[in-house]
This record gives sequence, C-alpha cells and structure tokens, in this order.
Amino acid sequence: MVMSELNTIGLFPSLSSFVDQRRAESGLISEERREDLKQLAGYIRGEIQKSRPVQLTFICTHNSRRSHLTQIWAKVAADLFGLQSVQTFSGGTEATAMNPRIVASLKRVGFEVDVETEDKSNPTYAVRYAEQSEPLLCFSKIYSKSPNPTRHFAAVMTCSNADQACPIVPGCDLRLPIRYEDPKVSDGTPREAEIYDERCRQIAREMIHAMSLV
Repeated sequence: MVMSELNTIGLFPSLSSFVDQRRAESGLISEERREDLKQLAGYIRGEIQKSRPVQLTFICTHNSRRSHLTQIWAKVAADLFGLQSVQTFSGGTEATAMNPRIVASLKRVGFEVDVETEDKSNPTYAVRYAEQSEPLLCFSKIYSKSPNPTRHFAAVMTCSNADQACPIVPGCDLRLPIRYEDPKVSDGTPREAEIYDERCRQIAREMIHAMSLV
C-alpha cells in the first residue's frame, strides 16, 4: 500500500513524499531494533484491545531533541494507520527547551512549526503535519509533569542517559528502551543539518514501521 492510499488525514504534500520514502526503507532497520519496535506495537495492540487510550511517553535526558522527534513521528504514523486512540507525549529527566535545530529539521521535511508562547527560555511550538489533524504542542518538561500521563502508559527511553537514570518509571505499564544517537554531537559543525536530518529520517522510518505492525 502506498502512502497516497493511507493519507486520508490530509498530510502536507512534501511530508507525504518524505513518508513514502521512509516506508520504502524499512529494510534498513536491524533485526534487533525490529524486535524493540515489535514490542512497542504489541503494547499498542494490547491497549486497543482493552479499549483504553494508548499513551506513549518518549523520554530523553533534556526533552530537547530525540524525545520530541519520536513523539511527533509516532503520532504522525499512528494517524496514518488509523490508530486514533494513540496519544503521544515526551519528557526528560530535566527540562530545558525544544532545540531549534530540531525545529529546523522538522521544517525541512515538510512540517509547519510555529511558536505559540512568548517564553523565550522554553517556548511552546505548534507542530502541524496535516490539514485535518490538531497540531502537537511541544515544549520541554520533566516526564512526570502535565500534560504527560502518570499511569497506564508506555515509557520509551530514547537515550542511554535517561535509560540509566530512570531504571523505574512510576506508573508505566511498559518501560522500553529504543535508543537513538544524539544529533547534538554535530552542533556547530559543517554536518549539523545533515546529522539532524539523518536522525529525523531514522526515527520516522522506525515509528512508521512500528505502527504498521499494529
């Protein structure tokens, strides 16, 4: 099935093309990571069978880069596959701000991103991906703080530091490490945009694959 057949939510055209390309790359996902993604899909399937909202919280240390990308791409992928009960969240072991390099990478692949608040230290961004979908409101927060769920959720650990710092995540039904390399290593280098876009592609590819298994 091509994305045009899935795209009933009015995904922005450039983003739809990007998603088609990522779906065609599922063969790039290693067997080890496929097993992790299969676990995530199994949790989602189980919650749907229980007729409960599916709550996924993606956690990294500062809630500034990887956790935002995974939250956003998991929601886009869920909507595309008709998984309307899936709700996605993100948080950190400490709060900083959504990194502007992530905002720039999202814009490059076709998202519309606007600043919603005047808080310059930790602005809230409205991330739009489709004509018929509500925007995701993204800002940095500790993973246990509102609007994040405190019970009946899956905690997806997207970095090794957060994984080690939070051996127990209170209230979660599933704690699942799906780690990604930090694009921060490229900050200020000639390859900065390339590395951020590479991480965006990887996370998109894997979240789309996970939702396709549900």
